[in-house]
Amino acid sequence: MEKQVIQSVGFRNTKNDKGEITGFQFKVRLPYYRGIFLSQIRPGTLYVDGKKIDKDQITWTINGEEFTNEEMAVDFQTHWATTKPAVLKVKLAGGLEQGYHDLKYGFCFTSSYMPPIVQSGLNPDKESMVFMPEFGHHVNERHLLIV
Repeated sequence: MEKQVIQSVGFRNTKNDKGEITGFQFKVRLPYYRGIFLSQIRPGTLYVDGKKIDKDQITWTINGEEFTNEEMAVDFQTHWATTKPAVLKVKLAGGLEQGYHDLKYGFCFTSSYMPPIVQSGLNPDKESMVFMPEFGHHVNERHLLIV
């Protein structure tokens, strides 16, 4: 059974205070029973309709707070619970056109109880050949609709 990390609810264009479309957002869930701290997350690469989106165009919103990848890397206190999806906001002038879009996104995370040398080769863009939920490889593809 495929893990649906990218959620269909919440996929929409985003607007600034002036009503201009500035990008889009989508939600991802954490399929790990313990939850993790932000410093454990290893964000992957986002592809929309086959086009690569730079990581610096993406922020994560967790517990109502927005974080860049750099901020997450050093945040050892904010915890992402498995029961609450993260909202990923993507800066993209004009957002996405109405209709269907193909999203591919992956992330992984480290585990405090695993030796660092075992986790040194984690690749958030590629599923592990061996299913190891403690390493949290979650690459997912979805065909979603913006209306």
